[in-house]
Amino acid sequence: MSLTHFDTKGDAHMVDVSDKAATSRIATAEGHITMAPETFEIISEGRAKKGDVLAVARLAGIMGAKKTPDLIPLCHPLPVTKVAVELTLDPDLPGVRIEATVKTTGQTGVEMEALTAVSTAALTVYDMAKAADKAMQIGGIRVTLKDGGKSGRYEA
Repeated sequence: MSLTHFDTKGDAHMVDVSDKAATSRIATAEGHITMAPETFEIISEGRAKKGDVLAVARLAGIMGAKKTPDLIPLCHPLPVTKVAVELTLDPDLPGVRIEATVKTTGQTGVEMEALTAVSTAALTVYDMAKAADKAMQIGGIRVTLKDGGKSGRYEA
């Protein structure tokens, strides 16, 4: 298997997708942020000094998906048609589970947008709660679904 973002000389380049058909595409990614039980209580009870952690992180995730080509050097700017970010409090972590789904009709997939949405949402949770818990950990970020285009469907 070859890496598509390198040319025959080994130099990084943006993949030419001009000959690819525009098709309906979707990607879902997930991740989580773990924290101290006390921090989990602060977030779940809505006592964070900066405001509603989950609501702000959801908006940040949506914004992150839309800004992906500004952050990842070789990503194509895409007409994103839907971004949904779900944050679920999980006392077993303790922490927050994050899932993002991104849709487009275009010539390349939206896996990077879904991953960026999850990452941005997790970073926002960290930012909003870091005064209470600097030891929070972000992890498990991965693509769980990709569909559309020539390579077809992938499910983790």
